Amino acid sequence: MARTTINVPENPVSHFLFNDTRSAWIWLIIRLYLGWKWLEAGWHKVTSDAWVGANAGAAVEGFVRKAVEEDRAITGWYASFLENVALPNAKVFGYMVAFGEVLVGLGLILGLLTGIAAFFGSFMNVSFLFAGTLSTNPLLFILATWIVLAWKVAGWYGLDRWALPLLGTPWGRVSR
Repeated sequence: MARTTINVPENPVSHFLFNDTRSAWIWLIIRLYLGWKWLEAGWHKVTSDAWVGANAGAAVEGFVRKAVEEDRAITGWYASFLENVALPNAKVFGYMVAFGEVLVGLGLILGLLTGIAAFFGSFMNVSFLFAGTLSTNPLLFILATWIVLAWKVAGWYGLDRWALPLLGTPWGRVSR
């Protein structure tokens, strides 16, 4: 029996948003907002003793203990992860979160490896959400997810315009 493939055409709106450089200005605005939020949060942690200084890990330890002990919604595998992996390695997680937030922020602001930066930002947002922290995490997660989807054009007004072709992800010109 012969295999048949069905190609589903992309709708014009998603094509414009995720494949057309004319939408890059939309992603620039979202990218700068999101990048600033990550950079600001990371900078506060990088300059805090409880995250990366003499008391590194104290903030993570307090956060994890509160999440596990006070929030009964955290159960199962994530509670086990927090108790058995994050808590004993609070110092390492403090450094990872603090510098990870700064790197995500810089990547988004500079438009360098934008899709990867947005992916790791959304990964951190989901981790914070699983631990019971709402704050701006749902909004930041949604925006980061959109940027991941728009990775091809989200960094057009940024360093991705030059970096991605060097990494083997070139854009092709389409004549209309």
